[in-house]
Amino acid sequence: MAGASYLKDLWYVAGWSSDLAPGERVGRTFLDQQVVLWRSADGVVSALEDRCIHRAMPLSAGVVDGAVIRCPYHGLEFGGNGRCTRIPAQDRVPDTARIRAYPLVERQGLLWIWMGDAHRADPALVPDYPIHEDPVYAWRSAHFPVNGNWQLLVDNLMDLSHLPYIHANTIGGNPELHFSTRTRSEKLPNGVRVVRHMPDSVPPPTYVDAAGFTGRIDRWQEIEFEPLLIRIHTGACDAGTGAFEGRRDHGFSMRGFHGITPETETTTHYFWSMATNILDNGVPDEVFEQTARTFREDQEVLELQQLRISADPGHAMIDIASDVGGRHTRQLIARLQNEEMSGALESR
Repeated sequence: MAGASYLKDLWYVAGWSSDLAPGERVGRTFLDQQVVLWRSADGVVSALEDRCIHRAMPLSAGVVDGAVIRCPYHGLEFGGNGRCTRIPAQDRVPDTARIRAYPLVERQGLLWIWMGDAHRADPALVPDYPIHEDPVYAWRSAHFPVNGNWQLLVDNLMDLSHLPYIHANTIGGNPELHFSTRTRSEKLPNGVRVVRHMPDSVPPPTYVDAAGFTGRIDRWQEIEFEPLLIRIHTGACDAGTGAFEGRRDHGFSMRGFHGITPETETTTHYFWSMATNILDNGVPDEVFEQTARTFREDQEVLELQQLRISADPGHAMIDIASDVGGRHTRQLIARLQNEEMSGALESR
């Protein structure tokens, strides 16, 4: 378990653009740090330390007024850069009246926050997810608060062999098929890619409902991890029609975005979206609802795991063959944590 040893110098998902209309604010905790996200009247999003410099009142309990957020206790106002712009009880605002501002980027329907050294926050490094802008796909999004450590969620998404047991009524399938399918895991410079192909298989319920498959299918599961998000492309074509050679336009695709942001050592923000290329007859809504049910099932699993881990943190766990992708992500995260720690020590 990674515990509270967080990677800080990377872009984390802080929320969805739709979370904040102009003039709205929301308080959230990321990596044990309390943050207020807010959108000014003219649409600019900002992220600040959720604590007034005066008497520690959460700014998320205040109001947004034009281009400032106002503390509800004594009316101090702060701009998006964290500097106090007004103290009602006095004319002069001291230079020390400022709070931490976190770099925040809005792109492709997502809000991205940098929790580490602000000088290293390069917007060019914000992960790309063009599916949210592709007219071929319709997508829906959600935010699930999970009472479990973030690494458990990474492990869950990197190993889809649990599908026939946890998600039998939606995206699952025959258990023997899943465990007889070879899992290929490839280490990338800044990530891990897992591929599973299941030729000539029986379509699971969600695939039948969405695409109307009547016979056997060639099915794929392709998972890409980079710190700290996962992109998953799953889908199928009629068996023997070229799915594994890249001819998939005639098939059914589900593209999942999974933003994994630690809240605390034992709680996680799970920001996810599901997109489908079948756009008629209400299919996107049905796919989203079935997906939400499957992720609720995963959430229950993760929270049960966390209860046992918290009760006995030192108890050993073993890996099995299907854990290869998750094992590679843990190795990558450990390497990045060591590099980040070494860089911090060198800068002292």
